[in-house]
Amino acid sequence: MPSPVGHALAGLTVHILASRRAEDLLSPGRAILTVTAALLPDIDLAFQFVDGRNHHGNETHSIGAAVAAALVVWAASRVRRVPRAGVLAAATGAAWLSHVVLDFLNRDTHPPIGILALWPLSSAYFKIPWPLFLDIGRTLEWSTVRHDLLAALWECVVLVPFLWGAWRFRLRRLR
Repeated sequence: MPSPVGHALAGLTVHILASRRAEDLLSPGRAILTVTAALLPDIDLAFQFVDGRNHHGNETHSIGAAVAAALVVWAASRVRRVPRAGVLAAATGAAWLSHVVLDFLNRDTHPPIGILALWPLSSAYFKIPWPLFLDIGRTLEWSTVRHDLLAALWECVVLVPFLWGAWRFRLRRLR
């Protein structure tokens, strides 16, 4: 799994691309929502404390979960009369899917290998054969921390140009 740094960069990139108006682009609430949606699929890591099994990459890492997140945001936005509820919901779903894509593109060393990307349509685990991102360790040993810092740095090298390009694209469109 990529680090929270990589997932946050992807969520912020989705926020920028989904912002068609300056007030949307500058809205901290909308940015926080998309970044949170990009990070939230990893909530399944907490399930290990319940039964001791690795749940990472299961249902929360899927198209079905992204659609569910978008529907929840759409419904809550409609109830609260938030303008452009559909756009906000779509951005939330896209940010959630960015997590799925990044986890698909990483090196996975914790069984079950892969992610349930097409759940509930399929119970198959999917994994790219040539990973782009490094795995993130789950211990606080110095070698793991050093590896995780290098992995997060690599994610920045790969993802910051997309963030910068999205920012430039959006600023040109807003003029």
